[in-house]
Amino acid sequence: MTRLRYLLAAVALVGGNLAFAAPFAYVPNEGSGSVSVIDTATDAVTNTLQVGGKPRGIAVSRDGKRLFVSDQSTGALMVHDPASGTVVGRVRLGASPEAIYLSPDGTSIAAAVEEANEVVIVDIGTLREVRRIAMRGKNPEHAVWSPDGKWLLVSAEDGDSIDIVDVAAARIAKSVQVGTRPRGIGFLPDGSRAYVAAELANVVVVIDMKDPSVIARIPAATRSNGIAVHPDGKRVYVSAGGANVVQAIDAATNTIVATIDVGRRPWNMALTPDGRKLYVACGRSNAVAVIDTATNAKVAEIAVGELPWGVAIR
Repeated sequence: MTRLRYLLAAVALVGGNLAFAAPFAYVPNEGSGSVSVIDTATDAVTNTLQVGGKPRGIAVSRDGKRLFVSDQSTGALMVHDPASGTVVGRVRLGASPEAIYLSPDGTSIAAAVEEANEVVIVDIGTLREVRRIAMRGKNPEHAVWSPDGKWLLVSAEDGDSIDIVDVAAARIAKSVQVGTRPRGIGFLPDGSRAYVAAELANVVVVIDMKDPSVIARIPAATRSNGIAVHPDGKRVYVSAGGANVVQAIDAATNTIVATIDVGRRPWNMALTPDGRKLYVACGRSNAVAVIDTATNAKVAEIAVGELPWGVAIR
């Protein structure tokens, strides 16, 4: 082997190690005012960040250098440096902020603000509010970006519809009826469909995004709430807080193909970028369940803080 080939092999090896380094999962613990940091390679908690308040929504910047947490007690978006564990910024959101999501281009955060019935968009570079959009639905919980960043789908606890927000126009383009108490939302990777869990209807509703309308209703287990979509678009996962299970949906047939026992009150979830593992916040178990998506089996249960609310992986 020539010197050049040795060098290329070395670069490939190093690059491969970097490319396949396991990411961290961040879990906001509403009851203990902390964020648990999980190494997804070992499924062990490697750090606990004391953030205070009642952390709920969580998101991570693309470079992993900033952690964003919505604090229900102060109505603020808290910005943390996970390396030092310090707060480096705050943005006022409003009373009782819930889930937050990073935009597809990594520049903005969308936050659902429950008591104000608004969605707030924050520029993460300047840490300034860019838009504040009133919702039709009461008590919004999730405001999820479409993969192209053109739309936000917003679910509201006290209602039966989702609001579809035209981001550029900063207005609601349409509302679509889904079922009582809509919660988690997820898009297929190509943005063609959205999946919405309606908690009190025990159903997952499929929306065709071409001309937003309901094309399927999938019966789910009791109190269906969290949604996560596999990166390959072939599986959609729904957590059922009343049945203590996660169910896998075949996106081609819109049928349930697996039901996995997890922990008490499974809530919001996140998949690793490679789609191999699903991390499920189990609020009443004070734990995160880990599901192997190849076998649809729970492979670990990780003790975290009190009342884990969700999971973010970047």
